[in-house]
Amino acid sequence: MNQQVDEQHARRVVAQHAKTSSLFGVDFVPVRGSLDPKPDADTGGAVKALKALRARYEKQKPHEPFISSYKNIVWDDGDPCARLMFVGEAPGADEDEQGKPFVGRAGQLLNKMISAMGLSRESVYIANVLKVRPPGNATPTAEEIEASKPFLMEQIKIVRPEVIVGLGLPAAKCLLQTNEAMGRIRNRFHEIEIEPGITVPVMPTYHPAYLLRSYTPENRKKVWDDLQMVLKKLGT
Repeated sequence: MNQQVDEQHARRVVAQHAKTSSLFGVDFVPVRGSLDPKPDADTGGAVKALKALRARYEKQKPHEPFISSYKNIVWDDGDPCARLMFVGEAPGADEDEQGKPFVGRAGQLLNKMISAMGLSRESVYIANVLKVRPPGNATPTAEEIEASKPFLMEQIKIVRPEVIVGLGLPAAKCLLQTNEAMGRIRNRFHEIEIEPGITVPVMPTYHPAYLLRSYTPENRKKVWDDLQMVLKKLGT
């Protein structure tokens, strides 16, 4: 029995190595599949609170002054008590169609990035700053971000992740209140206060859509360096 378990683990390690090497061109991390749950996790309470928050969003429709043509509100995906949260900028066409964040080409790459970290999509929490698709997949404006930000911050308060990865500059600008370029803010943690006296570290990194446009060894290594720092912060 032990030999069978060891062989299964060895196959998973080899597969993990292949995934990470193919994606980032660098060494892999130990296979995990999920993060250890938070000891004080209240999944039922978090689900209830997130549903109530979504209902409030649907009632208030803060996007209406800016965006009127869309199919679905794209709220979240993953573990509502996750230790790790990914924040993107806005839904695209595929997300608008399915009502879930990161399900298009960029989402497929994000799934591979999460897998390369030795984690599963189900073990993290994923959301966007904007909850509806901007016309033509345009970069969110400052006004759109400000209208949606209170709901994102409430999501963060409910989930209470130990680390947030800000995917792309619009998400980083929203979370960090900065106008600096990604190259100047990535590869280090920035603390944001979600409640008085309670902070969460944020790691900005390049959006998967950017990697799809510029999938160079240099950019892949930069993202992997950022994600390795996240794993270290989480104690994996």
